[in-house]
Parts: sequence; structure tokens; C-alpha cells
Amino acid sequence: MTTEHADPGHGHSPAAWTAVVIMLIAFTIGTVAFFFDVQWLVWASAGLLVVGLLVGWALAKAGYGVGGAKTSPSSH
Repeated sequence: MTTEHADPGHGHSPAAWTAVVIMLIAFTIGTVAFFFDVQWLVWASAGLLVVGLLVGWALAKAGYGVGGAKTSPSSH
């Protein structure tokens, strides 16, 4: 007996991983810059955070998202 359900994938895709890594780097840079009071770098890291979001969106639209044409389904 098999039960099929719409599994969203929980972000296990190249698009999600790329976006999260970029945003974690941006958050880390922003935190260190905030600690050392480097205001321009805090704002630059906020911009990098938005770039990470856009890269994830673009990769998902290009087929690298969950269930995308360029990804293979995981076996777990």
C-alpha cells in the first residue's frame, strides 16, 4: 500500500543550498562588520543577502529547484 502526498522537498535542491550558503556568508560578514562598527560593510552584506535570495529564485526557475528538470529525485 503506497500513500502519495505532495512532498515539497524541504529545500533539498541545488537552488536552495546555493541560496542558503550565500545568505549565511552574508549574515556572517554583516555580524562581524556590525561588531566592528563598519557601517558600509553591514549594508553591503544586506545587499549580498538579497543577492542570495535572487540567485536561489533564478536557479529554481532555471530548473535546479525541488522537482526541477535539472535535478534528480532523491531516494530518501
